[in-house]
Amino acid sequence: MQKSEIMREILAYLADHPDAQDTLAGIFEWWLLERKSTYQMTPVKEALAELVNRGLVLEVSGADSQIHYRVNRHKLSEIRSMLNPD
Repeated sequence: MQKSEIMREILAYLADHPDAQDTLAGIFEWWLLERKSTYQMTPVKEALAELVNRGLVLEVSGADSQIHYRVNRHKLSEIRSMLNPD
């Protein structure tokens, strides 16, 4: 799968679940596999990095000292427009 497809899957999950936040491992295991996709960890990590660089996804340090990812709520309308360009 291409990075752009993975990015779209992550954004689609966040658009459907705007309160969601998880670690890289959690995103890989639950968000993407829930959507019946099969990806490898490295491209998922790269896709998340690009989404963070674009400001669409935020990185936060969790109480468990791991990095957690969540939607940038200020960009939610933009994300939904990207997913549904009608």
